[in-house]
Amino acid sequence: MMNTPQPPALEVDRVTLELGGRAILNDASFTVGNGEFIGVLGPNGAGKTTLMRALLGLVPVASGAIRVHGEAVMRGNPFIGYMPQIRTGLANRRVLGRDFVAMAADGHRWGVPHRSARVRAEVDRVLSLVGAEQLAKRPLSELSGGERQRLLLAQCLLGDPHLLLLDEPLISLDPRHQTGVVELVRRVQRELNITVLFSAHELNPLLNSLDRVLYLGNGRAALGTVDEVISKPVLSKLYGSPIDVMRVNGRIFVMSGDVEIDKLDHAHEEGGEHEHEHDHGHEHAHGHGHGHHHSHAK
Repeated sequence: MMNTPQPPALEVDRVTLELGGRAILNDASFTVGNGEFIGVLGPNGAGKTTLMRALLGLVPVASGAIRVHGEAVMRGNPFIGYMPQIRTGLANRRVLGRDFVAMAADGHRWGVPHRSARVRAEVDRVLSLVGAEQLAKRPLSELSGGERQRLLLAQCLLGDPHLLLLDEPLISLDPRHQTGVVELVRRVQRELNITVLFSAHELNPLLNSLDRVLYLGNGRAALGTVDEVISKPVLSKLYGSPIDVMRVNGRIFVMSGDVEIDKLDHAHEEGGEHEHEHDHGHEHAHGHGHGHHHSHAK
């Protein structure tokens, strides 16, 4: 009996995504293989968050098709773990790390989480995966941003997802914590052999961990190795203006004129894509049986 080949983790087939009447992605096609670590890059407003929400079934596809592991997109897909970008309010929470993770396992019923043996074992499993056993005993308000990210990653891993969508997990972390988060995700990704889409403002923290880069811009998408995509011709096409790529001491700088691109982006951090993109209602929009994908969006 022949083994049928596994379908790829993600197939985007001539997809157009629209937001507020504007095409964020226009007739884009690319395929992500199983067990790949993909950095998702591009200027603000290029559609990084919109693409992730489309994979979750929260943004309808205007045309084309998206398949996750060969299946059409659906809301509440138990095989996808999702860390949304909006994570405000965690710093002030007195809830213990362990209870925070357990809330997601319970489909975010707030209050004291149900402590069935199954839930306890599942919470133990994900805390151990991300090395957060010690953090579990402390309140979120006493943890650093990098430590809270560790617990958010634990939440994403509940239920054994095959695909992780991490939306800008490095925002507002200092460089040391950024490196720690990237290395942690890479280690877990290899250990579980899962696929990761990791969106970021900047390429450099991801450089040593990436398999390939998905760069979005101007409605287009380019997927390939760093050398294939982070090049003057490809990025100039994606930005629709001349872009230079400089390599210095093992770091890569993407320049528009004499300004580094991601510095331009930081100036209007919440502008562009994010103004109308986070409707703050999406935590209720899909899969109440799988609260772990979005419970921490509150």
